[in-house]
Amino acid sequence: MKYAWLALLPVSVMAQEPIEIIEVTGEGETLVLPSEEPVEGVFGLSDALQEIPRSATMISRSLMDQAAINDLHDIARFAPNSFAAAGFGNPSLPSMRGQLGELFEAGMRRQAGNNGLGVPMSFNSIEGIAVVKGAPPVMLGTTQRVGGFVNLLPKKALTDKERSRVRGEWGQWSQYRLQLDHNEVLKRDKHGLRVSAEFVDHDSFYDYTSTRSDDVFVAYRFTPNSRTEWDIGLEYYDVEWTDNAGINRPTQALIDDNLYITGQGVQPNGSTVPGAYAVVSPTGQVEIDRSRVLTDPADINNAKTTLVHSTFQQQWSDALIFVNRTYYQYLEREGINQNSFVEIIDGAHTFENRAELHINDHTIVGINLRVNDVLGYSQFSTEADLPTDLTGPISNRRIPLTAAQQAQLVELRPGLFVSPGTNYDNDGDGVGDYILSDTTDSLSQQWGLFAQHELALTERWQVTAGARLDYYDVTAKDPLPPAGFEAAEDSYNDWLSAVSLSSQYQLSTAVMVYASAYESDSTSNSMAGGTVLNGNQVIDSQNFATENTLYEIGIKIAPVNSRWYTDVVVFDQTRSLRNRDGSNSGIATQGVEAQWNYRNENGFWATLAASYLDAHYDNSAAFQDTRQVADLFDNSRPDIINGTGVGAPNFAAFAASNQRLQGVPEVQASAVAGWQLTPQWSVGGDLSYTQSYPLDYLQTVIIRDQYMLNLNATYQVTAQLSARLDVFNATDEENWSPVFEGGYFGSTLASPSLPRHAQLTVDYRF
Repeated sequence: MKYAWLALLPVSVMAQEPIEIIEVTGEGETLVLPSEEPVEGVFGLSDALQEIPRSATMISRSLMDQAAINDLHDIARFAPNSFAAAGFGNPSLPSMRGQLGELFEAGMRRQAGNNGLGVPMSFNSIEGIAVVKGAPPVMLGTTQRVGGFVNLLPKKALTDKERSRVRGEWGQWSQYRLQLDHNEVLKRDKHGLRVSAEFVDHDSFYDYTSTRSDDVFVAYRFTPNSRTEWDIGLEYYDVEWTDNAGINRPTQALIDDNLYITGQGVQPNGSTVPGAYAVVSPTGQVEIDRSRVLTDPADINNAKTTLVHSTFQQQWSDALIFVNRTYYQYLEREGINQNSFVEIIDGAHTFENRAELHINDHTIVGINLRVNDVLGYSQFSTEADLPTDLTGPISNRRIPLTAAQQAQLVELRPGLFVSPGTNYDNDGDGVGDYILSDTTDSLSQQWGLFAQHELALTERWQVTAGARLDYYDVTAKDPLPPAGFEAAEDSYNDWLSAVSLSSQYQLSTAVMVYASAYESDSTSNSMAGGTVLNGNQVIDSQNFATENTLYEIGIKIAPVNSRWYTDVVVFDQTRSLRNRDGSNSGIATQGVEAQWNYRNENGFWATLAASYLDAHYDNSAAFQDTRQVADLFDNSRPDIINGTGVGAPNFAAFAASNQRLQGVPEVQASAVAGWQLTPQWSVGGDLSYTQSYPLDYLQTVIIRDQYMLNLNATYQVTAQLSARLDVFNATDEENWSPVFEGGYFGSTLASPSLPRHAQLTVDYRF
């Protein structure tokens, strides 16, 4: 851990202004709606939702509990345009406006997966979630993904009150979760210590699927005087999980009626091992159990990560506030699947420090340093999911490498082959002889300067402008060259810029209208934020030349002393989509988003969210694992399917076009509500809807209109003790979703939803 010492540097966040909250149940239990929670450390120190000139949603800890939010997919219950693909069952990144977004914590960008194939995360250390659409503001820095971002708000220690909480969950399929949270006042109004631990042991409805994790979080707060605050958080997370690729061969019959075409694929060389251009002669069509997914009991997926967040804030004068934020993360991951997929992160260190000076609540200037050091090995080019007959034995799914394939890779460990970090020519014919993936040993350093200023033109009219300039310097080398070759290495540096401009006008005390524009450069990175060499043994300059633009107008209404809030946003955004092979496709989106929050004095509350999204390729090429699912089959059983016999996977490339982006619904809507029936009883639920959408690029398979209903009831046994019953998918819908953002597996895989299931939660506070 050669950068571990950097974690000792300080960082900080400004304390938010107090807001009114309404106690609804139990001791210490408060419900805070999205419009009642300030947004911290994103656009400034602390801003009310109705004052921010961007589309945003705040999800408090109380709402996370009320709506049973346990992973990043669940934010769709509150935030419009945040529908997500299944993420191989373990999302490590959010999705917004039809593409993966970025993940921040305490205003600092976290390490995350390669195209979403990352590490599942725990919310044990999290107190709230800010969901923001579009690229991050200039203060937060240049990122890879710009559809939107989530900022996780970590728990903080308290210096004025000791409290404890024990929470246990018991669910179907032997799913258990225990959370312990204790706050200790070491010296009142000076020192506080908080410890939170979570233990998860989940089996699953899906075959050969489980999650086992331990998470421990320790927070410390030091407030030596009224002008100084220092919050430090340390988290350790250890997890084992299963990559769940869903069900292959997603024909329309599978989506509509769970009908699966049987028959193992045969490669052109006669092998029945799943491989490129395999063809299936259908042997029949059967109704498949939705629990039978592409998993393997011999797969290995585990990770360990340590995170440190430090937030230091000091008021230097009435006009000046200094804020320093520091983040450090160390990650190790081992992913070895029997279908020949390998992703091993042998160590990834990420350090970031940002110093901010806030002047008169109107101006922010700052400097930023981010260092990312990644050593990792991967191999994903010999995967072949479509040829596998899921109804057959486990051996059908396994892909042992041939001698010829092994010769195109390098041996990391005895019997384990991965791609080299770039290509090499064995025979001198000028053509590389190796299979490439994302293997890299890279070090990047990013220095940034930024400024943001708010100018009041009149009492009602305000303009905010921001600018940022980053110098990016990166070196990458091959950590595992083939025998007889010297490791290739390259360096690259570039300047990346971002500018933003917004204008907001207060029509009345209740109504604000705004217009925002944003333009930035962004990077294209691989696993854990690393940078790879291309096949020519150099860092591709196109990885630093991705341009993104956003235009957004909106209206926000928050009547004074009222019980409701609403906003409506219209946007036009262009951005990039990183393809599985490391290339980029341009995506253009236009759409409308709206949300509404309400509560009354009788204990009823509700939030509504709705959106329309037109997402399409921006005169850009597209790539898909297989052109269409019919390519897998020959035409020997036209009564089942009119196969083309091309073979699959065939690694289809589609010419530049403005085709609709597959795997994303145009219309999304959700509602969450709760009602305090009596001092003891409360009930609630949420309902979500997605309009039909194409699963694949050619739109040969359509996911029908879908909805999901979840219900819950809580009984307050005493002021400290409560019990809650959740019923998820109460109407037992057989829904489907893509497994991967961007549609690469659109013709290959689809993820079945969980059937109706129940969960009991017991919560004790003292």
